[in-house]
Amino acid sequence: MAGPEYDTEIKQLTATMYTIEQVLDLAAMKRDIDDLGIQVAAPDLWDDQANATRVTGRLSALQGQVDRFEALRSRIDDLGLMVELAQEEGDADSLAESEAELGKIKKAVEALEVRTLLNGEYDEREAIVTIRSGAGGVDAADFAEMLMRMYTRWAERNKYPVEVYDVSYAEEAGIKSAEFAIHAPYAYGTLSVDAGTHRLVRISPFDNQGRRQTSFAAVEVVPVLEQTDEIEVDENDIRTDVFRSGGPGGQSVNTTDSAVRLTHIPTGIVVSCQNEKSQLQNKASAMVVLKAKLLAVKKAEEAALKKDLKGDVAASWGDQMRNYVLNPYQIVKDLRTGFESGNPQAVFDGDLDGFLEAGIRWRRGADQADA
Repeated sequence: MAGPEYDTEIKQLTATMYTIEQVLDLAAMKRDIDDLGIQVAAPDLWDDQANATRVTGRLSALQGQVDRFEALRSRIDDLGLMVELAQEEGDADSLAESEAELGKIKKAVEALEVRTLLNGEYDEREAIVTIRSGAGGVDAADFAEMLMRMYTRWAERNKYPVEVYDVSYAEEAGIKSAEFAIHAPYAYGTLSVDAGTHRLVRISPFDNQGRRQTSFAAVEVVPVLEQTDEIEVDENDIRTDVFRSGGPGGQSVNTTDSAVRLTHIPTGIVVSCQNEKSQLQNKASAMVVLKAKLLAVKKAEEAALKKDLKGDVAASWGDQMRNYVLNPYQIVKDLRTGFESGNPQAVFDGDLDGFLEAGIRWRRGADQADA
């Protein structure tokens, strides 16, 4: 690659980074980090463990994003110096190394640029993810557990705290459902593109005849609400049930009936929480999830009215949006974006960024087409 082409590429990357910095408002992010740092230093922070978890999680996530941005900008600066020295000395090996680094940086900048597309009303919020097994019996329950692990591993890769509210285990293997929060800025905007029906095709490990089995699981993503959000819940519309937490195979975990199930009678929405030892804490956490789901229903209904649509809001997700095929070949493919991976194991281990970025770009295109 000739020198002038390097210069052009680096200048373009620098300009793109400047645009990203303005859109993300890096200065505001740094101010938030300072404010959160003061809260973390408070001696009574852990008197309220739920709030402490949110504060420390948000601080870690914001600091991580700023660090990634500044590290990437530093790599671009270093690349310019590397190219300049290599050209002056006529070092072909260093130029080849520079070309490889340029390719990596371009991919990293493109991934960061996707973040600027997350400008929806709730995109910057943390996310509550619900996974439910669908058709497919024990294979579906096992698939639901695989998806839960996939999203929690994705969060771990990005150093995002995960808070599990409730897991309902299936009798033989896997889970019937799970509900957990991912505490990170823009977690909702990022993960909401994965809401829908996921389909797994494989040789069933639970079939003694080794037959191929197709199973389904549903993923729901809603934003975590803040106190300023307008969503009122009438206590008379809620039925509260208390029960004993259970682990895999129905094992008793708690010695007291501390788990809480809330049922919103008008909508039929049911939320459970059993991660805390206190019944009051579980009820408070369950209420957070319930309000988030009620707001999601409200917003979906408003969107449906705007488009003159009627019927089940969830039907807008479509029947399936991603296939995970492990037999007779191996591929994971998103049916909306066309993005695919030939390494399903890596995907189940949390390598989701390519799918999420493609989904965000696809959604932006769909929104512009509807505008």
